Amino acid sequence: MKGVFISGPEVAELKNALLKRFVRYAKVWTTSDPDIEETPTSAGQWDLARLIKTELSAIGIESELTSHCYLVAHIPSNLPRDSATAETIGFMAHLDTARDVPGKDVNPCIVSNYDGKKIELHDGVTLDPLTDGGLAAAAGKTIVHTDGKTLLGADDKAGISAIVCAAAFLVSHDEIKHGPLELIFTPDEETGKGLPEFPRDLVKSSVCYTLDGGAGGEFEIECFNAYAVDARFTGKAIHPGAARGLLVNAALMAANFAVMLPRSESPEATDDYYGFYCLTESYGNHESASLKIIVRDFTRSGIDRRIAALKSFAEAVEAAFPGGFVKLDVKPSYFNMREKIEEHPEIIGNLSEAANRAGVDFRLKPIRGGTDGSRLTELGIPTPNIFTGGRNFHSRAEWLLVDDLFSACRVVIELAAASTPGGFPPLPSA
Repeated sequence: MKGVFISGPEVAELKNALLKRFVRYAKVWTTSDPDIEETPTSAGQWDLARLIKTELSAIGIESELTSHCYLVAHIPSNLPRDSATAETIGFMAHLDTARDVPGKDVNPCIVSNYDGKKIELHDGVTLDPLTDGGLAAAAGKTIVHTDGKTLLGADDKAGISAIVCAAAFLVSHDEIKHGPLELIFTPDEETGKGLPEFPRDLVKSSVCYTLDGGAGGEFEIECFNAYAVDARFTGKAIHPGAARGLLVNAALMAANFAVMLPRSESPEATDDYYGFYCLTESYGNHESASLKIIVRDFTRSGIDRRIAALKSFAEAVEAAFPGGFVKLDVKPSYFNMREKIEEHPEIIGNLSEAANRAGVDFRLKPIRGGTDGSRLTELGIPTPNIFTGGRNFHSRAEWLLVDDLFSACRVVIELAAASTPGGFPPLPSA
């Protein structure tokens, strides 16, 4: 590694601290609920935010926890007073986990020197290196996985761990010069709300980095344009025995609408830059029914086409069920951040250089999803995304490579060291 010097014993100490911190955070139940309007949507997010605040205080870092569970901490510059003023850079991660699978009573399982073989978890859930190339490459290394009953929560407690451990390292190494730094921990990212109560007045960063990505070396400057669609179907209920010509079955209206969603444009049928429609929830009876759908595309024209298609599906269902009505509630969640980030090519250059100094192969890839960085970019703070080492997010087969988490922490330290007016410090001579 070419950048900030970290001795061999410190490497081992930092990896151990990252692992312990991640396991501690993963055990806090922070599942968020997209059906709740308030922020935060779950009490456990307060528990984790307060835990982080306490730990930051023990490190010597002051922080403020807002009334909506946004935790913002500041690390003052340690540059000489007569040096030029440095801009503040931020690092951000989210407190909540997704509700796609259970997130309560998480039991992180640590495997040191993983033997590269198939791992049998609860109720038929498996981790198989034959189908997971990342897992095959992790042989001989330390991984953390679920017990198969819940998700693991690497999305995004791995990101939180990397940020807090990097902050602790910087505070304890005053010889590493840096400008003012900001640590931001947000609630309810998984609900797609997009920072509804974000304390913009507390945040000073001119550029920020989310740590909310996957495999080591993956950096992301572009994401989907995202909409949430609530489709509501209104029918007419009557006893089935007297239903001829009178019953309008709202549940069946919803089912007809659902099968119009193109299977070839579903999450399971697409990758890379292909967008999709995804049915996430369905409820219904004769009188009323509803579907929740998320719509994703990397281009504005593509997302507009998909929304127009949903409207045409609604018209077709109303035509097929006389007397029934369909209402679509279409709300934007976030937008592709690429255009605004590319207005600042120095940010991408800094990411690449930080990766190089941390000994990480730099790869740009699109996020097939979004982060709070998408919304923060819209608010005027360019915010690309950095890997954390997690895999199989939102599933019972989620796992984390500790070496990748360490590399993410190293990238944060390198970016912090580059927050001086002169940028990255000179590399040590060979």
